[in-house]
Amino acid sequence: MNGRSHPLRPVLAVSAAVFRDGKVLLVRRARPPALGLFTLPGGGVEAGETLTEAIIREVAEETGLAIEPVAIAGHREVIARDPDGRVERHFVILAFAARWRAGELTLSAELEDHLWLDPDEVKTLATTEGLAEIIAAACSRLTLDDED
Repeated sequence: MNGRSHPLRPVLAVSAAVFRDGKVLLVRRARPPALGLFTLPGGGVEAGETLTEAIIREVAEETGLAIEPVAIAGHREVIARDPDGRVERHFVILAFAARWRAGELTLSAELEDHLWLDPDEVKTLATTEGLAEIIAAACSRLTLDDED
């Protein structure tokens, strides 16, 4: 049992709804979990790393982009069981609303595609569970932040 397959406790992860010119970045996963689904870039939080440091690092590693995390937009739990009913994966994912700051997208080996979409278009894709709601919440957080 490594830390992510058949874990003894949930794995803390982060993701980011990255916005650029009114469009949100979606990536399609090239590996399980979420193989073939569109989702947000992100990954596991490392020991000694703040949530903000983790999301900046993960987005840079997966996409080559520099971002500015603004606020937490919500969370999701992903629990998958193996054929025997044992917990095979359990992630607690904190999703950030973020702004693109620099860089052009280059996909890591973990990703097979990307799209910059209007937030309303997300509903037309095969995505991870609750993605449209997280993106709507991220839009709200960014709008509220712009008013301050």
